[in-house]
Amino acid sequence: MKIFNTPSNSSTFTGFILLGFPCPREGQILLFVLFTVVYLLTFTGNGSIICAVHWDQRLHIPMYILLANFSFLEIWYVTSTVPNMLANFLSDTKVISFSGCFLQFYFFFSLGSTECFFLAVMAFDRYLAICQPLHYPTIMTRRLCTNLVINCWVLGFIWFLIPIVIISQMSFCGPRIIDHFLCDPAPLLTLTCKKAPVIELVFSVLSSLPVFMLFLFIVGSYALVLRAVLRVPSAAGRRKAFSTCGSHLTVVSLFYGSVIVMYGSPPSQNEAGKQKIVTLFYSVVTPLLNPMIYSLRNKDMKKSLKKLWET
Repeated sequence: MKIFNTPSNSSTFTGFILLGFPCPREGQILLFVLFTVVYLLTFTGNGSIICAVHWDQRLHIPMYILLANFSFLEIWYVTSTVPNMLANFLSDTKVISFSGCFLQFYFFFSLGSTECFFLAVMAFDRYLAICQPLHYPTIMTRRLCTNLVINCWVLGFIWFLIPIVIISQMSFCGPRIIDHFLCDPAPLLTLTCKKAPVIELVFSVLSSLPVFMLFLFIVGSYALVLRAVLRVPSAAGRRKAFSTCGSHLTVVSLFYGSVIVMYGSPPSQNEAGKQKIVTLFYSVVTPLLNPMIYSLRNKDMKKSLKKLWET
């Protein structure tokens, strides 16, 4: 990465300035306390699901194995942003190093892509369980489940590798101020000395491709599930089938709803403010809510969590 000296920065400048959420010192301390509590609750909630699945033999089935991996992912997803955000709340300079910025950039988008893959695989699992119940044990074997989990992690982490390496080698000029709480590509690319529309286009395509393709896959899976459920003769059977999908559908709606609002809505006057709020929702608030969503609507998980906390 080349560092260019300009009247607004010197050769001693070694990173970007993340503006985060500008407010008086008292407000920064309040935000620090708030996000510390959110981070600890997220870690505790998702960690509890991982422990419950690990220790309860009844939960050693594909649906819960996928859920445990998803919870593990959520812990790292929120860790890619919140610790640095907490440090910035107490910092006077709010500087993040070049290497730190691009490491955060890589892990945040890689973990986000991995989340898209996991949501799609979990939808596929529900489709098999409801639409192919007799063949489910022979199709969704332990081996297939393991392979799907490994593929989610690998695909998620190689998806953005090349474009991020290319962007990290570009030259940056000017004040290097990023009006965000993380190293987001949109404000980052505006700081390059020379505009690179091809790189911007490639990154835009790679960012949206897994999101919308996997979203269509999830919608298609649940369309087939809905058709199968409506054919169930008894009302109790339909309720039971819907209950197994309700938690996952809620999580999908929260995650993809915020992503679609961010990338699908027309530009507004307060574009930077909107981006920060929406990014905060799907990267911090959603991981906090997911353990509650999955535990409140699942009797087996509630029993396992209750047993876990009583020991």
